[in-house]
Amino acid sequence: MLYYLFDYIAQHIDIPGGRLFNYISFRAATAIILSLAISLTCGKWMIRYLQKKQIGESVRDLGLAGQTEKKGTPTMGGILIIVSILIPVLLLTKLDNVYVLLMIFTTLWLGFLGFADDYIKIFKKNKEGLSGKKKLAGQIVLGIVIGVVMYFHPDVVIKEKSSTHTNYVQTENVFKFDNATQSATAFTNSPAEKSTKTTIPFVKNNEFDYAWFTKWMGDGSEKWSAIFYILIVVFIIAAVSNGANLTDGLDGLAAGTSSVIAIGIAVLAYVSGNAIFADYLNIMYIPNISEIVIFTTALIGACIGFYWFNCFPAQVFMGDTGSLTLGGIIAVLCIIIRKELLIPILCGIFLIQSITVIIQVVYFKYTRKKYGEGKRYFLMAPLHHHYQKKGIHEAKIVQHFIVVAILLVVLTIVTLKVR
Repeated sequence: MLYYLFDYIAQHIDIPGGRLFNYISFRAATAIILSLAISLTCGKWMIRYLQKKQIGESVRDLGLAGQTEKKGTPTMGGILIIVSILIPVLLLTKLDNVYVLLMIFTTLWLGFLGFADDYIKIFKKNKEGLSGKKKLAGQIVLGIVIGVVMYFHPDVVIKEKSSTHTNYVQTENVFKFDNATQSATAFTNSPAEKSTKTTIPFVKNNEFDYAWFTKWMGDGSEKWSAIFYILIVVFIIAAVSNGANLTDGLDGLAAGTSSVIAIGIAVLAYVSGNAIFADYLNIMYIPNISEIVIFTTALIGACIGFYWFNCFPAQVFMGDTGSLTLGGIIAVLCIIIRKELLIPILCGIFLIQSITVIIQVVYFKYTRKKYGEGKRYFLMAPLHHHYQKKGIHEAKIVQHFIVVAILLVVLTIVTLKVR
């Protein structure tokens, strides 16, 4: 909204700094400051309100250190994250951008799904909350919507280099552009095209086309390609969303790791939407994707602001309202910037959490069938609870997980050049 106001002012009134809102960098910086300010300002008020309404966490006794002290801690704090994201996005982005609209829909849809789960747990006194099938159904619906829009919407296109190539010179080991305009022209002269291409790490051309799986069908394979692509999108959204949900088990863990992952996504979105950087890194250029940088920086500010209240000892929990939403947002962001195949590295924390749960369940069933008594591979799953059982303080576990998340984000960005 503010974008359109300042754009109108810049066109009709010549004032100093009137065109600042035309710059992605300025709006992105404003978004992170505004989202952080909202979360820090409203956080204490929300905590007091949740305490007043006795909207507290019910804790199951799992034999973990410090667990009983968390009983009654306000939950459903994910509402604060959602509000802190949406207000800057509505004020600072171009609301006619298809990618921004997809992210707003994702945030509201998963926020409602997580809210319903928390509501049932707290107000209906049902510890199971929303059934797994209903959660999955909600994630499938979102995946179908995202997949259909990404595949069919005319504004969802990419550009690849034309025959014009940018020349670089190397001076003291620093690469410089001979001509930045020539760099942009490498994409300007190439047509925007519908494509199911995405970025794949450690491969020479750094790209992979999902249509490859259906090309053997010959003519008419496009419709099968669409179905295949949509199924992949559904799987990614469900997997990452549930991975983030599993990670939300220690004070500050989900918020801390999500903020680090969001920083990586912001970098990837920026270079993908900037012709000069896309040319230099030799990656696909995605027109109009730069607006997603603003959404992502709002996400960073919201996560950091929530972490302020959620770090040990937590004053508030995000609940499924926050964890399901954060995971889904991260998944959809990766899909629309065409970096979803980097998720195993970028979201390695979420992945390992999910894998440890799967290993635990499979191993328990296997040993029960073979020996008549189920055994556990880990002391407890997900992985962060395993370390808790080993006597490591949860604050230290969270710090170590965040350090690992930082390393994984750096590795993800490096894959753009290491092929």
